[in-house]
Amino acid sequence: MIKSAEFIVSNTKIEHCPTDLIPEYAFIGRSNVGKSSLINMICDRKNIAKISKVPGKTKVINHYKINDSWFLVDLPGYGYAKLSKNSIKKINSTIENYFLKRKQLLAAFLLIDIRHKCLNIDLNFMKWLNQNLIPFDIIFTKADKLKSHEIENHKNNYINCLLKFWSKTPKTFITSSKKNIGKNEIINYIEKLNSEFTN
Repeated sequence: MIKSAEFIVSNTKIEHCPTDLIPEYAFIGRSNVGKSSLINMICDRKNIAKISKVPGKTKVINHYKINDSWFLVDLPGYGYAKLSKNSIKKINSTIENYFLKRKQLLAAFLLIDIRHKCLNIDLNFMKWLNQNLIPFDIIFTKADKLKSHEIENHKNNYINCLLKFWSKTPKTFITSSKKNIGKNEIINYIEKLNSEFTN
């Protein structure tokens, strides 16, 4: 259960991230995957993460303290089409530095639009996470865009694609920010990881 959600800081430097030694979870995905809407749903706050009609609004690391016991981290997306090469390079550097240097990170949540097939840009990012021993799970977004019988088919097709590269696939969650689907499953999973971390 989310009792409190507080925005703490935005920055592009790892050394400026919060120093609290509490677990944190990074949320990341391609541009326009619905990350801000998902974060607002999880935090039970309408505008804690700013939603923009222009893809790629998040260009910094945003820390939100949840229940005074863990951080939700909103990372810049990847796959921008309308940014300069220099801007993309800076964003990619910010993302890589975060994942490679942030010791408090327990897991990353990779957001995937459930309507889409496996894309190389997502697969390559998963491979990079794997190579750097960064645990991650997959959150399928925008389930409201599909009919109920299509959701499972799309999820299974995606998992079958992943099985071409890995013998075991990440844990997956089905979500819809519009219909408030998947919120409890994600929070319960994070609370379980927090409990294991504490013990």
